[in-house]
Amino acid sequence: MFNYKKVVKNNMKNIIVKVLKNSIAEELELEPGDELLSVNDCEIVDYIDYKFQISDETVLLKIMKKDGELWEFEVEKDYDEDIGIVFENPLMDNIKVCSNNCMFCFIDQMPRGMRKTLYLKDDDTRLSFLYGNFITLTNLSEDEIKRIIQYRISPIKVSVHTTDSSLRKFMMGNNKDIDIIKYLKRLTGAGITVDCQVVLVRDVNDGEVLDKTIKDLSALHPYLRSVAVVPVGLTKFRDNLKEIKPFDKESALKLVEQVNLLQKKMSNKLKTRFVFIADEFYITSGVDFPQYKDYEKFDQLENGIGLCRLLEWEIDHYLPKIKNKETLKKEITIVTGVAAYDLLVSLSEKIMKNINVKINVEKIINNFFGEKITVAGLITGKDIIEQLKSKNCKNVIIPKCMLNDENGVFLDDLTVEDLKRELNTEVNICEVKGKELLNLIVQ
Repeated sequence: MFNYKKVVKNNMKNIIVKVLKNSIAEELELEPGDELLSVNDCEIVDYIDYKFQISDETVLLKIMKKDGELWEFEVEKDYDEDIGIVFENPLMDNIKVCSNNCMFCFIDQMPRGMRKTLYLKDDDTRLSFLYGNFITLTNLSEDEIKRIIQYRISPIKVSVHTTDSSLRKFMMGNNKDIDIIKYLKRLTGAGITVDCQVVLVRDVNDGEVLDKTIKDLSALHPYLRSVAVVPVGLTKFRDNLKEIKPFDKESALKLVEQVNLLQKKMSNKLKTRFVFIADEFYITSGVDFPQYKDYEKFDQLENGIGLCRLLEWEIDHYLPKIKNKETLKKEITIVTGVAAYDLLVSLSEKIMKNINVKINVEKIINNFFGEKITVAGLITGKDIIEQLKSKNCKNVIIPKCMLNDENGVFLDDLTVEDLKRELNTEVNICEVKGKELLNLIVQ
């Protein structure tokens, strides 16, 4: 026991909500409701601080038990071994919000009346590191840059959109004079790995502007590892917002051809294709997805880059390993959006030729956000129920990307339990991975 006075700079308490089984924290008899006061006599400002401080082999923990008793532990552990604590606030601090007013911001295109958390615009380097969120660097302070470098916060995901400073200010609705290349040079020069994103707006930052952006960013390779080019998402709720043209077959085809040339140049120069485009562009253009090897290490997978090709490859790889193929006699319904429908129909036909199952693929039209939104991740529970309720679906499988948290909640606050009740069938959640999908089908 000890006397310890804590100075809380971020006005938030680091309350423990879960102790992992067989962890150091469990061995120390820590419990939900206890509060972490400090590590190595350092106040913990946020989760980055916490991870940095607990990485050593000897760690001093100061804990206030939920009954008010103060405990101190000196922990001997392996380097980088986790303590096994889950906190009430995963970030352990307030989220840094976005100060931009981007012409393509999806949050500005959402209807009113949804829960408040869906309208939060974050622009926080810590979320970029922890969860792969893309940030703009427009509100990054000097202290934060130094902290990223000091703590080796890597990789960082950065939304660039264009390296033309004037155009970037226009697109992001921010008059702050930010030289994005200068910031990126500083990070990559310190050995921080960066993945970049370009949200492509037709007739704004495409064409020659995109060529220049890729050329400028490629000069920072290898620490600037890759660039993802993704289409702007356009909902039906764009009243009073700038007019933006959606990509059609002709413009998508033009982009695919442009990127093919860029990839050839980058491969010759950098020994990597460096720039990759979202699966949606190939689907819209009618061009086949690149080969599996062409996606290299799939560094931008969470950005929808190579997801379809990887799923197809995994199905082909794991399908021959399935046992008891003839004895299943099962009916499955796979739910997806418009974009992935044709691919899933093709994969389902391949599976049915090898396994004794019947697979129905159901394409959900996005009535909630509008038909221009075709990806599965933005489908609501209401649209699924309305479009499937009369179809007597069996053993429904939905991709995990449709749900926005671990509790199984869709964007419209309906739950997986609502889906089960309304469709009167079992509903399974599946990662967009071939092995997991096959396991669900044969279980």
